[in-house]
Amino acid sequence: SFAYFTIKDRLPQILTRVIDTLHRHKNEFFEEHGEKGVEAEKRAISFLSKLRNELQTDKPVTPLEDELPDAVLWNQYLDYQRNLPNGNGEPSWFQSPWLYVECYMYRRIHAALAQNPPIDNFDVFKEGKAQNFFESQEAVIALCTYFQELLKNIKDLDEKLLHEELFKLLQVSLWGNKCDLSFSAGEDSSQKSSPLQSLENMVPYILVNDMEKVWSLLVNAKKNRTERSNVRVDIILDNAGFELVSDLVLADFLLSSKLADEVYFHGKSIPWYVSDTTKHDFNWTVKQLGSANHMWMSRCGINWEGNLKKGVWVFRDHMFWTLPHDFSSMSEVAPDLYAELQKSNLLLFKGDLNYRKLTGDRKWEYSVPFHQALNKFHPAPLCSLRTLKSDTQVGLKPGQGEQIQASEPEWMVSGKYGVVQFDAGL
Repeated sequence: SFAYFTIKDRLPQILTRVIDTLHRHKNEFFEEHGEKGVEAEKRAISFLSKLRNELQTDKPVTPLEDELPDAVLWNQYLDYQRNLPNGNGEPSWFQSPWLYVECYMYRRIHAALAQNPPIDNFDVFKEGKAQNFFESQEAVIALCTYFQELLKNIKDLDEKLLHEELFKLLQVSLWGNKCDLSFSAGEDSSQKSSPLQSLENMVPYILVNDMEKVWSLLVNAKKNRTERSNVRVDIILDNAGFELVSDLVLADFLLSSKLADEVYFHGKSIPWYVSDTTKHDFNWTVKQLGSANHMWMSRCGINWEGNLKKGVWVFRDHMFWTLPHDFSSMSEVAPDLYAELQKSNLLLFKGDLNYRKLTGDRKWEYSVPFHQALNKFHPAPLCSLRTLKSDTQVGLKPGQGEQIQASEPEWMVSGKYGVVQFDAGL
């Protein structure tokens, strides 16, 4: 299975890269923290080398030994895995659900640093994320330029044109999800060309296209809003770099077109899946744009900083997003987050990992309804914008998946196909 390939090849590669990154920063740790920094770096590397060995030799998954706030929840989850009636007893790297051990690896990488001050705040993935951003510069400029031109007459756009622009920017945000560093094990995955030119040609690759439902939901919310009720959209983010810029442009469009009054962004509270967006990545990206020496890029960045100051954009992180649980257990494990999401008119879930967690990462029949796979996770109407990079997919027409499978065996993991999949909730 693709899961086997991931655990056998991709995860050890990622760990090797993390160890290498720490090695390369040794001098910097010494300059900043003296011998203490170098000692911490050695301890972190030995912790990570041990982790890599456990993974490659299929050792049992061990409880977390750190004092971080989520450790208790992780260890309870390990007990839950141990006691599954149809499980193998002692979970190990190759004898456990893929989603669980993959999340567990990233949590252990975090522990390797968190337990070793003074380098405990070092993000081992930061360089890769920054590189992805800079290497996607042309695409970022094309998108910012397009968007600033659009803003000049957005007040005069009729419904038909607004509808068209929303569809365009949803698609840019969807295909922006191809730029994923955990998928390429950290290899270059930047967006080189203008993302707007190829949209027409990409439409046939959207296997489920519920953009019309997203549009009507937003238009109805706008018509029904009162003085006291704001239309709120929440974006559960995936990757930093180009994908994040595409999400920010979409969010700005929603505000500028008055389809939404406020946008909440949800990111990760620790470095996660190589390129996932943390608060630092989010703020860094807005600042990079604001200070760019390109007129339209800097205009975007300055406006976005303004949105954050005014409170019409809000960034939140919550430790639930970096737990191994799928979303159907959110109301139980993180009732505060579930209650927060219930305030939204529309939840946009970006990317493959969020899709796996929405659907319980199961080997579903392709035609199982999305609503059923969500397993009672319905805080608000939601839509998944996801390019396929793992072998779980639901909500297809009968025979659709089998037909593609016949000509393209790798269709579920190549990132070539996408879905814009909507569920109205209860």
